[in-house]
Amino acid sequence: MPAMEENGALNNDVTTRKGCDPVPAQSVRGRLQNRRSKLNHQINKEMRMRAGAENLFRAATNRKLKEQVALELSFVNSNLQLLKEELAEINSEVQAYQNDSIFRSIPLIPLGLKETKDLDIRTQFKDYIQEHYSEERENYAAEVQEFMDLRQAMRTPKRNQEGLDLLLEYYNQLYFIESRFFPPDRHIGIYFHWYDALTGVPSAQRSVAFEKGSVLFNMASIYTQVGAKQDRSQVEGIEIAIDQYQRAAGIFKYLAENFSHAPSMDMSTPVLEMLHYLMLGQVQECMYERRTLDGVEDTVQDCIHVAQEAAVVCEAYTKVHKAMMQSSVKDYIPYSWISMVLVKSQHFKASSHYYAALGFTVQKKPVYDQDTLSVIFPSIYANSEHRNIQLPQNLEERKRQSKAHIKQALMLHEEAMRVHSLSKSLRKIDTLQEVLKQTHDRSMNKYTGLDEEDDFFELDDVPDIRGDSQHMAAVFDPDFTKVKVKDIFHNLGPLAIFNARNNWSAPRAVELHRGNDGYGFTVRGDSPVIVASVDKGYVAHQHGVREGDFIVGVNESNVKWYRHEKVVKLILGSQSLRLQLITPLSQEFVHPQDHRRSQEIHSPSSQSSMSSNGTMSPGSSIDRRMSPRKGSESGSQNGTGRKKKNKVKTPDKESTLEKTRKSKNKSGMLNSRAGLW
Repeated sequence: MPAMEENGALNNDVTTRKGCDPVPAQSVRGRLQNRRSKLNHQINKEMRMRAGAENLFRAATNRKLKEQVALELSFVNSNLQLLKEELAEINSEVQAYQNDSIFRSIPLIPLGLKETKDLDIRTQFKDYIQEHYSEERENYAAEVQEFMDLRQAMRTPKRNQEGLDLLLEYYNQLYFIESRFFPPDRHIGIYFHWYDALTGVPSAQRSVAFEKGSVLFNMASIYTQVGAKQDRSQVEGIEIAIDQYQRAAGIFKYLAENFSHAPSMDMSTPVLEMLHYLMLGQVQECMYERRTLDGVEDTVQDCIHVAQEAAVVCEAYTKVHKAMMQSSVKDYIPYSWISMVLVKSQHFKASSHYYAALGFTVQKKPVYDQDTLSVIFPSIYANSEHRNIQLPQNLEERKRQSKAHIKQALMLHEEAMRVHSLSKSLRKIDTLQEVLKQTHDRSMNKYTGLDEEDDFFELDDVPDIRGDSQHMAAVFDPDFTKVKVKDIFHNLGPLAIFNARNNWSAPRAVELHRGNDGYGFTVRGDSPVIVASVDKGYVAHQHGVREGDFIVGVNESNVKWYRHEKVVKLILGSQSLRLQLITPLSQEFVHPQDHRRSQEIHSPSSQSSMSSNGTMSPGSSIDRRMSPRKGSESGSQNGTGRKKKNKVKTPDKESTLEKTRKSKNKSGMLNSRAGLW
């Protein structure tokens, strides 16, 4: 081991790993993340100081000391509040993640990455390997370091597909790590530390589930950052943004359903559900932008359809706003998010009324398309709201209906602008202010174009437009099979057997010298091969080989992963045999066939068929002689209980190996119980 590893220093040389960005401050988003990381550490420091001051205040009995501690505690709380406000301002930042295009789109809300502390698991993993797996601890130093390098790399992923693949690789590797090193009945001394994505408050948990959930959260955050960065003045950019936010929505939904007991607030069920709705709302907004990117045709049908598309976006953001206003969420998320969602809800509702107004007055043909309006009209409003609304029959009625919708649109635009002006963070976003002003002016121009002199306040109130869309936001569930990984600790053996849940005896070495009647044992299965039966009186039984033992070594070979046939070949080729055996301490490893065979061997009828010299008669439950008949079947089984058949060829087509087996069998050297010796 290098000296750097011996003294506990982490190996941070992860620059060559694909998908890792070792210098995250190179971009604006990276600099924001770097600032967020520093604030997280400062918040953690202040919280530790506060906890110490509070403990000292409770323990102090001297009045003067208590007053001094109370004063220091007030300073700490003040600093902590300032740090949290600075972090909230960073989390409110959306401009840095947007694409600066000519087409001025309303900014989308991205998420920052969760930060985590360094994790040095060398001592715990090596100790567990030696204790539980009875392997030499230093033989796995490279594997332990490889896992640590992978974790270090995933802390700074690139904001692209390579970074996502890196996070998914680490997430999939955690499945093997959890099974190998985290027993359900005790704790091995490893804690995973993560900072809350929005408040910077540190949390620690020994469960690997917390680590998995935090990695998935960061995957969803990268999806939001990639989606927000797209140029939505092009169809391709909109399509990518839709795809990315749908994938983020799928991850947040998965987290809410499977990781609802995390200690940090950002992974609580109400927050995750809110984020899920927020992602779907932004997907629906992008779909509306795609629908209106090339303009809206001057037809009754197109105008009404676009109005209903805008109403769907409004309904989605109304649902998000309701989720944000829960008591457990409202005081947690940035205030600018609530304002942004409310502004968007009002903005798109206003747009739905604007396009409805166009639908009542547009006249592309010489004659207004009254027939189309008659067909569409029953579906424009919600069923419970349009009972008193009559179909306009002439130009005057259509104009009045149009002006009523424009009136509603203007009031909603003004409300959106008012909410926008109340938020300090939103006022900094020039794009949002520009879009709100343009849409307000558009509605005002439409109202002015209607040359009637009706009093604005005497117009009838019209109900909201019923939301309807041909393309509703969907959820893309995370695909964990996209990135294939190999178990770093593959050499410990097959995971189904050699894991933290199972227990077995320490390996023991058995030296066997083949006698005149063979070794006297049979085996079954694959990876690892299991001793299926041991005959009393033979060398295997005399040297301590037992039914149900796992063969993990043959001579100098580690055979944990060896196939059935390969182990048989090694045994056949050895006159003197050195076996490494372990005995499982759980009955779950014993196959029902082993129970039956054990009962048969030790039953009175079986005992009576055994001769004094330890051989068995042809009529006994275990036939010692080879049966070369065509189609004979071995009694060996693999680990799943399926039979492994060793087909025996007819005499004229016998293989060299079969001839060798038969010749050796004549001298009584091999046990042919299952073709395994």
